[in-house]
Amino acid sequence: MNQQIFEVTSDYEGERLDKYLACIYEAQSRTFFQKLIKEEHVFVNDKPEKSNYRLKEEDIICIQIPPAVSVEILPEDIPLDILYEDEDLLVINKPKDMVVHPSAGHYTHTLVNAVMFHCQNSLSGINGEIRPGIVHRIDKDTTGSLIVCKNDESHVFIADQIKAHTVTRRYQGIVIGNVKDESGKVDAPIGRHPTERKKMAINHQNGKNAITHYKVLEHFSKYTYMEFELETGRTHQIRVHMASLGHPLLGDELYGPAKQDFHLQGQTLHAIDIGFIHPHKKTYMELTAPLPEYFDDLLKKLH
Repeated sequence: MNQQIFEVTSDYEGERLDKYLACIYEAQSRTFFQKLIKEEHVFVNDKPEKSNYRLKEEDIICIQIPPAVSVEILPEDIPLDILYEDEDLLVINKPKDMVVHPSAGHYTHTLVNAVMFHCQNSLSGINGEIRPGIVHRIDKDTTGSLIVCKNDESHVFIADQIKAHTVTRRYQGIVIGNVKDESGKVDAPIGRHPTERKKMAINHQNGKNAITHYKVLEHFSKYTYMEFELETGRTHQIRVHMASLGHPLLGDELYGPAKQDFHLQGQTLHAIDIGFIHPHKKTYMELTAPLPEYFDDLLKKLH
């Protein structure tokens, strides 16, 4: 049992106990700590409290975290839309509602489960047992092109390009409202939202450099069809940047309105093009993932 002790600072005066712990341990969910609190693995000033306990400055919190239970990630026969494949890598057109790699609550039906079945033992191991082959990711409800590496040499080569911002990553999306500028750039750092754990935000103090280039493809009465090119690749980058301009992505309930007219599942965003230098051929290649059916249908409705 791993035990840690914290003293509450004035910044967290009045904060709920479970929310405080979720802020301290960013990788764990609030639900995880509510369970620990209920099982009396958390003490405030040497006595157990409830999740809704309001903290006071100088409270002493002792938390006992049980050892992690190892999870076996198994191959699953899930169909893949493969845009390109060779002995070094494959590029996949990821569908909606598919998590890229396993995480708490998502240990099956992920892209990793699918590529483990497809590639057998031919996947890079640099990112550990839970993320074999995964060199970058896109959100669960974002569709489109994604590179999966089959060996460590390819993984390092692609990862270096991503780090150097030389991988072409072009997206298409539909945003709410009429975007006035036909093209432009958002240059605003992105970091964790100060109070809402699931959200990212423009954060000039603690955020990381983030740049999105955009152009308008077509105007509709209440929406705009757009193309985005990433210069950097921060979590939720396009979603945060467009929301900051007052034009959240259609269907994005996290950064936009909860209600929309089309019964969409998540944001209308598709990673349409990906381009990179091949690890062995050393030539530039660019692949295009066709728009998903729901996106095509939506464009027809908007015309």
